[in-house]
Amino acid sequence: MTLAEACGQAGQPEEGLKRIVEAADLVETTKERWVEAEIHRTRGTLLLSMREDAAAEDSYRRALAVARQQQAKSWELRASTSLARLWRDQSKTQQARDLLAPVYGWFTEGFDTRDLKEAKALLEELAA
Repeated sequence: MTLAEACGQAGQPEEGLKRIVEAADLVETTKERWVEAEIHRTRGTLLLSMREDAAAEDSYRRALAVARQQQAKSWELRASTSLARLWRDQSKTQQARDLLAPVYGWFTEGFDTRDLKEAKALLEELAA
């Protein structure tokens, strides 16, 4: 996963997508699904960097579905933040806020973490 993200940050999203395929294959082989939502979210981010917005949205939605099924609130926050950013960029401000606000609202601690700081900043931007 980290390697896929690094590839994306280095401007090599295609290489990152190859690493995502490897990670997804490993999940299927081992049946260890705890990181599955993050695999889909990372795929979405890589696709978005390639301007494949529809495919990115599909990946973000899949990440959300997996996180919700697993009741993995941290992964759901990350997927919600990513999808809300995409929607903000598409001028779907209300949809973005409606998605992210309730997820952010579940948290009662950890507000100094990067994920919660990013979600809060995005919510503030969406409210403006």
